[in-house]
Amino acid sequence: MDSNSSIATQLRAGDYKTLARCITIVENEYDRYEKILHELAINHRIPIIGITGPPGAGKSTLLNGIIKNLLDTENVKIGVIVVDPSSPFHHGALLGDRIRMSEHFNHPNVFIRSLATRGSLGGLSAKTIEISDIMRASGFDYIFIETVGVGQSEVEIAGLADCTVLVLVPEGGDEIQTIKAGIMEIADVFVVNKSDRDNADTMIKNLHELAHASSSEKKTNPIVKTIATTNEGIPELIAEIKNCLQNLSSEKENKKHLLAHKAFQLILHQKIKTISQIKLEQDLIAASKKENFNLYVFVERWLLENK
Repeated sequence: MDSNSSIATQLRAGDYKTLARCITIVENEYDRYEKILHELAINHRIPIIGITGPPGAGKSTLLNGIIKNLLDTENVKIGVIVVDPSSPFHHGALLGDRIRMSEHFNHPNVFIRSLATRGSLGGLSAKTIEISDIMRASGFDYIFIETVGVGQSEVEIAGLADCTVLVLVPEGGDEIQTIKAGIMEIADVFVVNKSDRDNADTMIKNLHELAHASSSEKKTNPIVKTIATTNEGIPELIAEIKNCLQNLSSEKENKKHLLAHKAFQLILHQKIKTISQIKLEQDLIAASKKENFNLYVFVERWLLENK
């Protein structure tokens, strides 16, 4: 691969081939991946928009509609990170968004990268932070991240996205009342997709009530009705996303906290890399055969012995 200064220049110029290679090197931690990250000229003004929600909510179709609308109305470059769940056995993934987003996959102003979670439990790949920064060094106007859709643990996206869109469907209806505050607090914009179905109004009513109940401020976050398959509500959703991004500096005083969260995740990943899972398993099996085995005592001693 070319020198790092040349890589940075090629990324700024929008060279998708260089971008794809850099992502592969960083995702798999090949030689010199840290040097690539250290040399990045990251443009932090490029917004990251998170699209999250339960499986089957239509996130990919909705994102397709957003991309199409932006391309039709504005001269923009769009980067997309789509995360698919990994198999717990062979750690591979279907990466089906390459199929679901085939309409835009070869568009010159769109770059789509599929990632596998590789065992991460928060709806994101372990390398999403680094890859989103590589894309922020690549001259895009918008970067979208679509998460796996794994429920409560999707709050992880809030530590990365400048604007988080939570996609729900009418079938949730009365069940929205059971959603914990955590997942409600991550959303800057609520979307009720497939709103032509029964119970859409009930879902919206319950969302309003829950949003008001969990909000400590007078203002509550917007709720947008969409039918992604027919493009209905997409322009309104884009307007709310842009409004969210415009208010970012004045309303998101927790950005320092989110930056600390990103740093914590990176440090945590580096620490975990020093732990040998094979050695841990071997030591655990041996220790568990002893009488009065205690897992908590074992973990404390193991950590002390394997600093």
